[in-house]
Formats: sequence, structure tokens, C-alpha cells
Amino acid sequence: MSAAISDTVVIFTEDADWHTRRLKAAIEAEGFGVAVLSLNDCGFAIGETAHGLLLPGFGDQLPAAAFIRLIANGTTEQITARLGLLHALRELGVKVMNDARAVERCVDKSMTSFLIGKAGLPTPRTFVGEHRASMQALVDEAPGDMVLKPLFGAQGRGIKRVPPRAALPEPEKVGAVYYLQEFVAQKPGDAFEDWRVFVVGARVVAAMLRRSPRWITNIHQGAVGAPAPRNERAYDLAIRATAAVGADYAGVDLIEAADGSFTVLEVNSMPAWKGLQKTTDIDIAATMAGHLVRALEPVPAL
Repeated sequence: MSAAISDTVVIFTEDADWHTRRLKAAIEAEGFGVAVLSLNDCGFAIGETAHGLLLPGFGDQLPAAAFIRLIANGTTEQITARLGLLHALRELGVKVMNDARAVERCVDKSMTSFLIGKAGLPTPRTFVGEHRASMQALVDEAPGDMVLKPLFGAQGRGIKRVPPRAALPEPEKVGAVYYLQEFVAQKPGDAFEDWRVFVVGARVVAAMLRRSPRWITNIHQGAVGAPAPRNERAYDLAIRATAAVGADYAGVDLIEAADGSFTVLEVNSMPAWKGLQKTTDIDIAATMAGHLVRALEPVPAL
């Protein structure tokens, strides 16, 4: 039993917030209906529906496409099932943006760092391990500060700067996995700053500098965004980092070192863009909606 394709795009999220409203309006402007669903309310219905999935409001039809805005926290089993459903949509031929493979690669910072390094892109030396003693030895021998980050985390929460020979927290404080990255020194100044470059469809659509008196420069941690000057080196790295994780769109975090070189810190597969939108006249949601719709167009025959 084959499943028909509807003319409705589903946005998976947990909150009909500013981002969801902007994205919904942009997709509707492209001529599609929009359904806003939580992955928590979806599941599998093998042998029951034509496609084997449970998608409230779709019945035996499949969505025209799916946009992943947010995936809620949950148990390992819950997260596995939600990602499994996204994998299933891709297997059924539904365009998923970003699909589960890219989400998994970006949620796990160790895999993000590995793929960035594998692609030959500049990124800080990074160490990931479960044993406190061996990770402590790396800190004790480090030539400078290191940054301890949660393996799963966003918006600058839980990040700590660790000087050489400082004691690492107990394993239960870090989810039993230590993710350590070398601290990148910047040019002396009154503020710390990094770059957030927003890539859609292998093209940079906007970029901002995030400035803060503290070394953590996330907008959610009090940093202020400002328009970034056009910089082809930064843009090229962001585009290549997005491709390295297999994402259609991404928010790429770069830092400019004291010698003027750029380093890729992270790639975010479900980035917020409200702060970035304040620094540009480009409608970021419309750009993403346009890319999604173009991906649904048939490829012309040669």
C-alpha cells in the first residue's frame, strides 16, 4: 500500500514561537499548507497506515516535506524513537530539513569536531573521553586553558574554562563524558567576540559578530549581535563545515584568533536566528523556505 503525498509541509517543534511563526508564514507564502507538530505526538503505525507512521492530521498521506525546528529533551529511548521517525520519513522519500543524520552529527559535539577535522578544516584540538584521570592528565599537561563543554548542549549552557592543572568535575557532573577543546586566544580588546555564520543551501545568507565582556559569546548568555563584515575566508569555512556534517542549513560558529586566522568551533543543525535577524535585512525564514521548496522541484531531464 503506497502513501499519497499531501501539499502540506510539517514543522516539527515544541513551541509555536517567533521562529515557528516566521517559518510557517514563509512556507505558506511559497504556496504550501503548514502543520505544526511535536515529534512527541508522532510515532510508528506499521501495518496500520499506508506509510507505517503515525502523523496526526495526515492519516495515510505523507507530508510534502518536513522542517526540523526543535526536538524536545527526553530519555535515550524517546530521542531514539523521534530520530527514527525522521530517518523513516527520509526512507519514504520525504525531504527532511535537516534530516536525522545531520541532526545526530551536530547534537553530538564529538562527531561534529571529528567531521570538521576530517574535512581538513581548522578547528581546535579536541579530546573526548570517559575516564576522569586520563582527561585530567591532558588538562595538567596543556600549554594553555581548555574549554569543557557538555557533549549535548546549546546556547552556551554548562561551558567552563579550565586553566592548566585545574581539577575537572566529577563524572556525574558532565554526563560521564568529558569534551575538552583548546581555548582559542583572541586579539586583546575590551570584548570577546566570535562569528555566527548562517548557511542555507551552500550559500551564506547572513553573518553576525557576537560580542560580550565575558568569554562566552552566545546571545542567550548576554552577548550582543552586530552585523559582520563580509569575509570570504569565514564564509568559505562556514559553507564547508555545513557540507561536512551533511546539513541543508546551519549556524556555524567561528572564532578569529589573535593571528587573524579563523577556526571552526561548532556547527548547529537547529539554530535559532532571532538575534541574527536583527542584524540583517534579509528575511532568513524566507530564504530557508525557498530552499526547501526548490528541493521539492523535479530535476529537469537532460
